[in-house]
Amino acid sequence: MSESPVRILRVIARLNMGGPALHVAYLTAGLEQRGYRTTLVAGTLARGEGSMAFVADELGVPVRTIDQLHREISPLRDAVAVLRLARIIRQERPHILHTHTAKAGAIGRLAALLSGGARPPVVVHTFHGHVLRGYFGPARAAGFRLLERWLARQATALVAVSPQVRDDLVSLGVAPRESFAVVRLGIALEERVPARVDEGAAMRRLLGIGPERFTVGWVGRMTGVKRTDDVLLALARLRERGVDACLCMVGDGPDRDHVEHRARALGIARHCLFLGYQDDVSAFFAAFDAFVLPSANEGTPVVAIEALAAQRPVVATRVGGVPDVVRDGVDGFLVEPGDVDALASALERLAGDPDLRARMGAAGRERVLPRYAVGRLVDDVDLLYRSLLQAQGRAGPPSVRPAI
Repeated sequence: MSESPVRILRVIARLNMGGPALHVAYLTAGLEQRGYRTTLVAGTLARGEGSMAFVADELGVPVRTIDQLHREISPLRDAVAVLRLARIIRQERPHILHTHTAKAGAIGRLAALLSGGARPPVVVHTFHGHVLRGYFGPARAAGFRLLERWLARQATALVAVSPQVRDDLVSLGVAPRESFAVVRLGIALEERVPARVDEGAAMRRLLGIGPERFTVGWVGRMTGVKRTDDVLLALARLRERGVDACLCMVGDGPDRDHVEHRARALGIARHCLFLGYQDDVSAFFAAFDAFVLPSANEGTPVVAIEALAAQRPVVATRVGGVPDVVRDGVDGFLVEPGDVDALASALERLAGDPDLRARMGAAGRERVLPRYAVGRLVDDVDLLYRSLLQAQGRAGPPSVRPAI
């Protein structure tokens, strides 16, 4: 038995809207019930990002902030973040350092190297996706690949949120396959996206959308990698084919002004609703007839999981961890990145077949609820931690208790 609780230092770049923030909040709360004691450290949000720190607050998870830790590369601020995190490591003396997202992974593993005798015996990094393809130019991407290969050697174990993300990282030479464990996200879907039959109709009335109008939804941060132009082009082509369709875009980001200008240039602005960032998206999912996600790259897209939990079919690009979430022809359709015609054709098929939408939606909810359950996430990580601690000659917590 452990002489003291197993101490974890969990680090994430920022608690912005998306899967990683939900993942660390639910995981931290769940492991607390298993006898682990966690210090959660996060950086600051980028301009225009919505915060999901409220989820940690609701779960009673305190967050320690390092102001200099953020998504943009800044040699001075990044160096300060490394030094501050190394100081926290020396103060907390964690048995496990677990980092999430690329920036926190780099800062955290460098801080561990600088923490001297307090260096954690177990270092874990979770890839919630990666920025090694589709984000930067060839030279910069090559530099980041070299850095990730070196950082991988500083970790005891690596975690990928889907088999596709793991295989992609292996193919890029980041680390061999045996270095990775696959642990899918865990999300409280029944709380975040409850099945409320009347909620969608009420939201459509509020938004001024008629009951017969085919409504396409998109939720996310408006950045280049999300290919928001493709969303607008698909709507334009859908309307050219005679489908009375409208688009609801929920979210904000640096490309917000461009997206609205592009909608006007395409002549579809009056068929688009730009709703900004929303804390609670469940009513919006219920108002959609279908959900679209044409990103150039994704880890495990929580918005697609939530759409399926809301019984909405998903049309998405076949990138990253998306095929692990959306089954082509079963609960949605997958197309190649940039193929706007295929995107529009899939939406047109859904628009013309309400029964197909209902079948796909039901199949999606039935699958994602157990697959992305918080309890399953906590079980998986608990087992991983115990095996890594045992290899270091330390037992895990004395008992396993029910997860949240």
